[in-house]
Amino acid sequence: MGDSYISYREENGSINISEDVISGIVRTAVLDVEGVSGMSTTAGTELAELIGLKTLPKGVKVHFEGQKIIIDAIITVVYGNNVVNVAKNVQTAVRSVIQASTGFEDAEVNVHVSGISFDR
Repeated sequence: MGDSYISYREENGSINISEDVISGIVRTAVLDVEGVSGMSTTAGTELAELIGLKTLPKGVKVHFEGQKIIIDAIITVVYGNNVVNVAKNVQTAVRSVIQASTGFEDAEVNVHVSGISFDR
């Protein structure tokens, strides 16, 4: 990650925002949503990190297709919460923070619920 940027071209030059920046913003927004207990990652991501291929913010994947941002958030939900409502709230929060932070309105937010957490 970090090799891809979203770019805005203007008369005076261009503005480039790294995937890593977007991932950090998304992670913070997701963790602020009520009912989200944490973020997780896939086994493939963990393996890649172990052998040093890349480091990713846990539970967030960002990539660009043309002028569209595609975000995958992998979350765990606190037991007792409506899973669908929590996922929808994550989508809303992420779209809102992406628009506020970057001005970019074309974002696809995919939420993957990987588990439920229980109080001990």
